[in-house]
Amino acid sequence: MKDIKITETIKYIGVDDKTIDLFESQYVVPNGISYNSYLIKDEKNVIMDTVDRRATNEWITNLEKELGEEKPDYLVISHLEPDHSGSIKLLVEKYPDIKLIGNEKTFAMLPQFLDIDLSDRKVVVKEGDTINVGKHTLQFFMAPMVHWPEVMVTYEQSEKILFSADGFGKFGTLDTDEDWTCEARRYYFNIVGKYGAPVQALLKKASTLDIQIICPLHGPILKENLGFYINKYDIWSSYKPEDDGILIAYASIHGNTEKAVMELKRILENKGAKKVVTADLSRADMAEAIEDAFRYDKLILASASYNAGVFPSMETFLHHLEGKNYQNRKIAFVENGSWAPSAAKCMKEIVGKMKNITICEPTVTIKSTMNEENIKQMEELANNILKNS
Repeated sequence: MKDIKITETIKYIGVDDKTIDLFESQYVVPNGISYNSYLIKDEKNVIMDTVDRRATNEWITNLEKELGEEKPDYLVISHLEPDHSGSIKLLVEKYPDIKLIGNEKTFAMLPQFLDIDLSDRKVVVKEGDTINVGKHTLQFFMAPMVHWPEVMVTYEQSEKILFSADGFGKFGTLDTDEDWTCEARRYYFNIVGKYGAPVQALLKKASTLDIQIICPLHGPILKENLGFYINKYDIWSSYKPEDDGILIAYASIHGNTEKAVMELKRILENKGAKKVVTADLSRADMAEAIEDAFRYDKLILASASYNAGVFPSMETFLHHLEGKNYQNRKIAFVENGSWAPSAAKCMKEIVGKMKNITICEPTVTIKSTMNEENIKQMEELANNILKNS
């Protein structure tokens, strides 16, 4: 375990998982993932969440090392998703006197995951409740639908630490040297993105607390410049564009749509677009394409027609955006079809379900290969989407 110091009395006992290929069986994690868990050492020893069963043995070793001859008195269950609750059963078997702290929803859902006798073991807390364990006092705040209904966060009053559950998490192990923002953004929009309103509600609660350290369940412990991280979460959960830029997401079969996309990119950049990013939806990491769609204020969708509809990778991308409450953006369309172009109609039907979308005309329709008329249309489209940018 990497030596990670939080405070003299709060110890990191989590585990880096470098062998996982897909987090939640869908998100590529080239630098792995951390399962964060913490031990508060006091008159009563408190464990803050367990880890995925993939890492149980290493986690128990870390716990035993920090406990020494002592035993844990409490386990706080912030979130029941298996990457955090996967080691609860073994912990209870190893320490049969340990008490479990959770809320009503925690204990309603727990039997769905684990067969544990909760008699004389559960400690039910409500909004604002406190538990004193010696020099440390834990205060609990409910965070329903961030991103499960039973989620809660814990504020330790004496050392001013927020144990933020999945909030402020990121992909990547703790020994990975990489920019926080990119992988935290990809993590947020793909895992929590649908639940902007609940995140806003939690941020309002957090604003009333004096927070000096944030301890998430994934990713690095945050000790400095906390305003930066909180501001990012405010932007993301408000569905505001983060940067002035354009994502051109495209689905091309034989390369003709892709060729048009590259010409459109050139046109946009020549007209002064600050940032133009492209994503080949058939090959790119879908989660990263979703991240960029939320990052920038403008989106251009370019797709081949397919089976009287739209190419599958584009349809998948749009349904992901719809499911994650994509909104407050400018969108334009480019379609390709050799005899009966249908992509734009299908894309517009899905986009029509999204909130506060400004459609930029014209829709560019390519018949197999790009021609001079298409280039003129793309010039006009570029002018319109960059207007007031």
